[in-house]
Amino acid sequence: MTTAILKTLLTGFILFSGLSLNLPGINQISTEKSENKVLMAIFAHPDDETLVSPILYQYANAGVEVILVIATDGRLGFTDFTDYEDEDELASVRRNELRCAADILGIEMIHLDYEDQFGISKGHNEWISQTRGFMLDLHNIIDEKNPDAIITFGPDGFSNHMDHRLTGLTVTQVVLSREWEKTPELYYFGVPSSLLDDQGQMFMGVDDSHLTLQIQFSNDEAAMAKQAALCHKSQFTTEFVEEWINTMNEWGNKIHFRPFKADGEKRNSLFN
Repeated sequence: MTTAILKTLLTGFILFSGLSLNLPGINQISTEKSENKVLMAIFAHPDDETLVSPILYQYANAGVEVILVIATDGRLGFTDFTDYEDEDELASVRRNELRCAADILGIEMIHLDYEDQFGISKGHNEWISQTRGFMLDLHNIIDEKNPDAIITFGPDGFSNHMDHRLTGLTVTQVVLSREWEKTPELYYFGVPSSLLDDQGQMFMGVDDSHLTLQIQFSNDEAAMAKQAALCHKSQFTTEFVEEWINTMNEWGNKIHFRPFKADGEKRNSLFN
């Protein structure tokens, strides 16, 4: 994600931070529930994990094995407050930044090496090659790591970003494509539409009624998330990270998800 996109979204958060969301909540993780559990977060770019980093730390700290999978190398993430000009150099910088963030959060990192936009600038064949490669990689990773739950982007892609949307769609396709030894629960990160204006709702909002899972995090967990976000120096200024943390606090220190799950009932009509 880009700083400009996050700033736009944060503006919406600040304007609507006084709203109260009456969604079903869950309690903090119990040791019993976390035992031998595996949580996988799959996102597009180095720094996308920032959106959910407080709960990645929370679950890891509770004993859950947390695995972060990032699809692309971030080579196109140029900002107006740094002087990077070479894509390969920036990709290397962002790999190190992601490693820094993952180490602070106490999570495993699997950083794939697909290009931003999955190589579409090199033509359709390259895009097909990279997107299919990503799908094959996810099959292998999920098969090997056997996660109990996966969090990723929904169809909104958080900001309508093509890489975000493609990542979430690919994760969904992989999960649905077969019967796994342990089929993971699938959750989409979402931004409540009640926090956004009309244009924001159209391009990135999810109606509050669909976001039936919300996870509370503490100020201490937010502080660890802040430290991890500060690793992404090529993408975030210190002032921006401070603004993000303050806004999350005003928003109630909650992260929202929409569960994806078929009810399993066989029917012979499109209408109930």
